[in-house]
Formats: sequence, C-alpha cells, structure tokens
Amino acid sequence: MKLVRFGEGEIGAVEGDRIVALDGIATGMAELLAFWPARASAAAEMVRAARRAVPLKATRLLAPIARPGKILAIGLNYADHIAETGREKPQHQTWFAKMPTAVNGPHDPIVIPAGCTTVDYEAELVAVIGRGGRRISREDAPNHVAGYCCGNDVTERSWQQRSSQWIVGKSCDTHAPVGPWITTADEIPDPHALAIRCLVNGETRQESNTRHLVFDLWDQIAHVSAAMTLEPGDLIFTGTPGGVGMAMKPPRFLKPGDTVRVEIDGLGALEAKMVAEDA
Repeated sequence: MKLVRFGEGEIGAVEGDRIVALDGIATGMAELLAFWPARASAAAEMVRAARRAVPLKATRLLAPIARPGKILAIGLNYADHIAETGREKPQHQTWFAKMPTAVNGPHDPIVIPAGCTTVDYEAELVAVIGRGGRRISREDAPNHVAGYCCGNDVTERSWQQRSSQWIVGKSCDTHAPVGPWITTADEIPDPHALAIRCLVNGETRQESNTRHLVFDLWDQIAHVSAAMTLEPGDLIFTGTPGGVGMAMKPPRFLKPGDTVRVEIDGLGALEAKMVAEDA
C-alpha cells in the first residue's frame, strides 16, 4: 500500500489516480506505522470501500512524516560516490543527522539560503521505521521497517565543509524532501535491488542501484540501534550514489529556477523547484 499525507494533514492511500482517505485510522502517520500490522487489513477495507476519495493529481501531497523524531543519514555509502570525493572506503559507518525542521513535501519548493551558492542534491532511498527498538539484530532489522520512500539529502556544501560535523550544512529548512508517499515494506521484496536516479532540469546526474550500497540497510539499522532507540516514524537516509554536483569539473551547484527530480523504481518520485530565500 502507498500511504500518503495530503491536504491539511490527512492520511490516505494512493489507489490508481486517486487518494482514498483513511479517516480515523490513526492520529498521525507515525502512530499508524507503529501499529501497521494490526491495522493493515482495516486500511485495505477502507480502500476497497472508498467512501471518500480525491484526485491524486489535483491534491497537494505533504511529507509522509511531518516531524520525524530522528532523521539519520549515512555518508560515503556508494563506491562511486566515495571515489568522486577522493576518499577511501570507510571501515566504519559514517553517520550524521538532519534536523526535523528540514523536512519538506515531495513537490514543495526547496529554498537556497540567502548568500549561499553551493547547494547540492543527493538522491537517496529512505527507510521509515515502524516497530521501534534498541539493539536490533541484522536478521531482525527487516521487521522494524514499515516502508520506503524517496529522499533528497540536499546539502549546503560550504557550510558542510566548514567543520567535521556536517549537521548544519545538512539541515537547512526544506533540505530534506521525502515522499511522495510511503510504500509499505510488503510491496518491496528487496530494498537492495532498486534503481535510483536524480535529474536536474531533465539531465540525468545520478543513476545507480541500491545493490551498490557499501553498508546495506540491515547493517545500518543494526549499527545505529546499538547506540540509540529507533522509534516509529524515524527516517533513515541510506546514502547517495556518485554524480553529485560538487564532484563535477567544474562543480555544478543548484540555482534558483532549477528543477530537481529524484526517482526510485517502485517508490515514485520527488520533483521540486529551487527558489531563492526571500531576504
């Protein structure tokens, strides 16, 4: 099922060219994901009944999770991206956080902060935690993922490179677009076999497959949950492939008016305009 937030924060399911409202099924998406195994059949029945539906194309889609408790992202996790940065393959996972205020809808404008000229794109598979937990084993990790969506780890490179800590350069407002919906895990037999692309103004900049992850998703969940409790609605950005603007010669950063599209087979696409911050 494709679970979506739309309108004024309502929860629905995408069915063909429409959204069927899942009225009363949960107080929010994180709650629905936490109890998804018990509520999946009720949601399916609501979709079949389709008591209230709206056209998909005429409806504004919101970020599937409005304010995730955690947005965790792994860096240097595709071999070609590691090579283009001139670094060696990491022996250990490299993690950083994006702040919840960076979350943005799948088609909402992405803001270039005032005075910044080095904003970059990073197409990523995003895993959404359903059942929370601590010290989750690699073998049990799939049972803790509710579903998947597209993500763009938008990065302000000059801020990122000022410090060994990337959090500020990764957390500008609107710099964590996710969506367009959460495709539940039962519809994705293998998250490590998905084609992923990023296009800027129609030009393909990134093109790879999640089978090329250095540390796969199950290892990622086992690693971070050894340190912290994962909770329903937490987002895990799993890494970006080669082709980022920073690594081009000369570098090609995003500018106002550019359109950035992130596509992952089976999960849909994000597409948004870059806009300058209103000083």
